[in-house]
Amino acid sequence: MDQPLRLAQFELALARFAHVDGGAPQYLFWVPGRLEMFGKHTDYAGGRSLVAAVPRGFAVAAGGRADGRVQVVDAARDQTVMFDAKGDMEPHGSPAPVGWRHYVATVVRRLRRNFPNPSSGATIVFASDLPRASGMSSSSALMVAVASALVRVAAIDRRPEWAATIRSPLHAASYFACIENGMSFETLPGDAGVGTHGGSEDHAAILSGRPGHLSVFGFVPLRRLDDVALPGAWRFVLTPSGIAADKTGGAMGPYNRLARGAQVLLDRWNRDAASPAPSLAAALSSSPDASSHLRELLATMVKPEWPRAVLLDRLEHFVREDGRVGAAAGALRSGDALELGRLAADSQRDADLLLANQVPETVALCSSARASGAFAASSFGAGFGGSVWALVPCDEADAFARRWHPQAFVARPAPPLTEL
Repeated sequence: MDQPLRLAQFELALARFAHVDGGAPQYLFWVPGRLEMFGKHTDYAGGRSLVAAVPRGFAVAAGGRADGRVQVVDAARDQTVMFDAKGDMEPHGSPAPVGWRHYVATVVRRLRRNFPNPSSGATIVFASDLPRASGMSSSSALMVAVASALVRVAAIDRRPEWAATIRSPLHAASYFACIENGMSFETLPGDAGVGTHGGSEDHAAILSGRPGHLSVFGFVPLRRLDDVALPGAWRFVLTPSGIAADKTGGAMGPYNRLARGAQVLLDRWNRDAASPAPSLAAALSSSPDASSHLRELLATMVKPEWPRAVLLDRLEHFVREDGRVGAAAGALRSGDALELGRLAADSQRDADLLLANQVPETVALCSSARASGAFAASSFGAGFGGSVWALVPCDEADAFARRWHPQAFVARPAPPLTEL
């Protein structure tokens, strides 16, 4: 864990909080980003993912306000956004928020809707060393950071409706994911979200990752299936590709089309099913020949906007990538570097050919990682940009990072969200 960088983020957040608020914060949080090792575009379809928290993220300082307003400040960029006691952005008549303010506005709006009349307003200041729009879940981490701060400052976590629905960190992860994708969560009604149709993989790792471990989560519903230690002789090296993949910007349409493709497959299955399946994964696990049966159903489907070849590729990718998660956990447990390398290469190839969500930079980084000595490497994030992970022997990690990419850094699976 990169303690000097983390301390620098807290020093920046605390100094800015003192300037804005005139006092000391009531709460401090560390909110990490997320590494996805395997599980590309599987979570929202009910599949599995192998993920961990990363040692970079958001330092957050928060305190109450008597006027009921919510002020959120990006300390590094000296930017701010203010909301009135009703959750409307100030000044009134402002254009729709964009960039990081859009994520913050979505959180404030949803919490005010689900938990009206909070006990106080809040001042929240954050500073981050997580690369933006890099596939390391900077947007989800920001939303979790703001939501967690508001829940504590406004005493939402002491309200009976919170206790009735948020009964564990995994419930919190599921709810925070619903804030992002706009879905309802149990009795808490949804809204538009941020506009992306994602799942809860990022939020699970951010709130429930285990230090030193990769975690296997299943989804729809979210549940922990396994934890496996990263062998002590290995280290991850991570780098952003340099191609930003903003899921509420240019990447939103292609990202949502992949999610929609999984939903089209599920809809076709459920049209003839005796009892509807809640997810694509549930449908495919309903019988040994379910995957073959769904392929047969697609042969008779006429949907011009969804050519059969596209849906077959989407189905094939889900089946293969979901299956790799368990295999990769087993390879980690046995320390099988050769098998992990094979699985990572297959995952990267399928993302390029079946998901078609890779860019030249991520493809090149995976290739150069292996050429530079990594025994496994793959891209991660939503695609259309993002980051790449590489696995290398521990004693070679620092030298590998220096020669691989200027922004590369060495990482072990880190602790989840921590309230200090």
